[in-house]
Amino acid sequence: MLTKSKVKKSIENFPDSFTIDDLIDQLIFTEKIEDGIKQSDEGKTISNDEMKNLIDKWSS
Repeated sequence: MLTKSKVKKSIENFPDSFTIDDLIDQLIFTEKIEDGIKQSDEGKTISNDEMKNLIDKWSS
C-alpha cells in the first residue's frame, strides 16, 4: 500500500515538469515492487526452474 510519504518521495524525484501519466506510472511501478518484496518475504516465490517449466508450457 502506498503512503503519503512514499508519494511525496516519488514526486520529489520527478523533474519540475511532468505529466500525470508519468506520476501514475511511477506510483504503480513502486506499488508493484513493494508487492513483490512482500511476496518474497512471505516465501511466495518460485524457483527459476519452475518458471522455465511454466514458460515452456505457455509456448507449447
